[in-house]
Amino acid sequence: MRTLDFTDHRRSLDDNQYVYAVVSRRVGGLSIGINLNPDKTCNFSCPYCQVDRTIPGGPREVDLDRLAGELNGLLGFVSDGSLWSRAPFNTAAPHLRRVGDISFAGDGEPTAAREFTDSVARVIAVRDQHELQDVRLSLLTNATLFHRSEVQKGLDVLDSAGGQVWAKLDAGTQEWFERVDGTRLSLDRIMDNIIMAARRYRVVIQSMFHAFDDEGPSDQEIAAWVERLSAVITAGGTIEEVQVYTVARTPADASVKALSAERLRWIAEQAQAAGINAHIY
Repeated sequence: MRTLDFTDHRRSLDDNQYVYAVVSRRVGGLSIGINLNPDKTCNFSCPYCQVDRTIPGGPREVDLDRLAGELNGLLGFVSDGSLWSRAPFNTAAPHLRRVGDISFAGDGEPTAAREFTDSVARVIAVRDQHELQDVRLSLLTNATLFHRSEVQKGLDVLDSAGGQVWAKLDAGTQEWFERVDGTRLSLDRIMDNIIMAARRYRVVIQSMFHAFDDEGPSDQEIAAWVERLSAVITAGGTIEEVQVYTVARTPADASVKALSAERLRWIAEQAQAAGINAHIY
């Protein structure tokens, strides 16, 4: 029997369109995912992404009633304890049999959904209905749209419920950023957004580091990345944690390779030396 662990991030659950559940190494248990991008559109094209975009996605609009219904069903299994007797969750290791968070993370950038703010509000309502306020809310985001007022409304709602913003920062230079995140958007603009968020909300930085065949981020690139993190602090922002990790599942680009544990440890140490709370996963 295949064991459910962090290498298995299948997003299929019953006939759900928006709600799924995976074992997360960064959460240390089960992460209940909210996919606001079933159409699979994203403004990044990360070569390490696991989403198969060769298969067409679903509708762009988010059906809020269906989303709430799917989450209500899954949280019902959490509340009564029956979740761990259902496949595939009954194959998870005992120490992973805990719900670590509810995360807005799916097949694209969650804040790009027109229904982002309303979706956050509905998820909070369903979570609280099941008296699971101790289950944290997380937004996994590339921080590209934080400057939009409608997105900030959603961030405010998330923050009001104790949620965290997990903002992506995979690079220190524009050149490496374009390569590892598959975009020509301005890294400086994204930094402005991250700084704004770090001044107002609970922010975690998620940093994916990998190699293209044998070419990984240089020491100079890592130094530039640390400077970006330090700039957030200097500007008055707070970073609760920096998550340093590498690929664990099959990426879209076959040239993408995982970095060694030693290299990840060294990268985290560079951030720690600058007074930043960093951990490897």
